[in-house]
Amino acid sequence: MANKLIVCLVGKSGSGKDTLAHKLAELSGWHNVVSCTTRPKREYEVEGKDYYFLTDEEFAQKVLNGDMLEATYFNTWHYGTMKSALSDGINVGVWNPEGYDCLRETVKFDSDIKLLAYYLQCEDKTRLLRQLNREEHPDVHEIVRRFGTDEEDFEWLDDDDEIIVKWNETLEHQRGIFVDIIKDVAEAGFD
Repeated sequence: MANKLIVCLVGKSGSGKDTLAHKLAELSGWHNVVSCTTRPKREYEVEGKDYYFLTDEEFAQKVLNGDMLEATYFNTWHYGTMKSALSDGINVGVWNPEGYDCLRETVKFDSDIKLLAYYLQCEDKTRLLRQLNREEHPDVHEIVRRFGTDEEDFEWLDDDDEIIVKWNETLEHQRGIFVDIIKDVAEAGFD
């Protein structure tokens, strides 16, 4: 039986995935998985809490050393999860579509890990407002770029029957997602 469970949250920019992951970890006591990235740190992000921010060379060395559970190239930057980022028990984190796909393939060959994956969705207007309001001086050009690339990068997830789609528009939706995930975790044999 698996002794590690990954609760994988996937969603377009501004879908609320980071907020949900942090709240799930905080309220449930589950381990928050912190991934690595080579993208620049945003003004509100904290090293070691939101991501481990690495140079391209540092990221490549971790891949070559076999330190990564999964590694992808997404929206011009590298993202990945170190094997050491997981703990025994329940792990919750955020992944991009390719990261989720890598995790899905990894767990097929690793009986120690079980995966529950959720695709968070909401209205484009909500996503845009969340992105504009989370920084004092948002990079509007970057927000527009992410909107455009998200359409293509997430398109295949609409047809993926292995991922659970959840609507994350309001606080009421978020509460419902909490309840559903906790129920799914218990049904997977983890408490």
